[in-house]
Amino acid sequence: MPLFQNATFHISAHHLSDLPPPFGIEVAFAGRSNAGKSSALNTMANHNRLAFVSKQPGRTQLINFFSLGGDRFLVDLPGYGYAKVPESMRKHWQMTLSNYLSHRSSLYGLVLVMDSRHPLTPLDRQMLDWFGPSGKPIHVLLTKSDKLSRSAAMLTLNAVRKELNTTWGNCSVQLFSSLKKQGVEEAEAVIGKWLFPPQDHTTEEPSESPAE
Repeated sequence: MPLFQNATFHISAHHLSDLPPPFGIEVAFAGRSNAGKSSALNTMANHNRLAFVSKQPGRTQLINFFSLGGDRFLVDLPGYGYAKVPESMRKHWQMTLSNYLSHRSSLYGLVLVMDSRHPLTPLDRQMLDWFGPSGKPIHVLLTKSDKLSRSAAMLTLNAVRKELNTTWGNCSVQLFSSLKKQGVEEAEAVIGKWLFPPQDHTTEEPSESPAE
């Protein structure tokens, strides 16, 4: 059964104050606009409308929570880097996302979606810089890999893996194609271990609550 097949919409947040209490385990998906984040989510859910709220680049500016049951949540972050977003909105989301990624106690890991033809953009690096210091795991999906030849895809995969491990550490990376449905099982194996570890993970409440 696809990992996210039973996902149901839980809540949307525009400000940090709108976030639900930090209980359970959250896995967040982030990616540059048009990198294929919505398509990847829908493919893994075997559902063409799980990420319908963010189908149009730059239009959805909400943090969307989907419940997977058992206090497990998928968190769909707004696509970043869309040129037509007003500067005030860009600054708002820079602050909101940096705080969410840096301080959210229930956030277990980050899935960072990059177009395999244009990986590690400056904004991708910024996301890694925000989240990397947390020490929590990062899994990179190099989407649209069907657009590259096999040799070019492997060269990209190896180059990205090397830079991730050298600069940020605690990262894994894979090729992914929503069109060809390639890489789904590999992604589910990684994310499934985060959401449902062999020994059940109970998120401890922080000794002091960060500003959320």
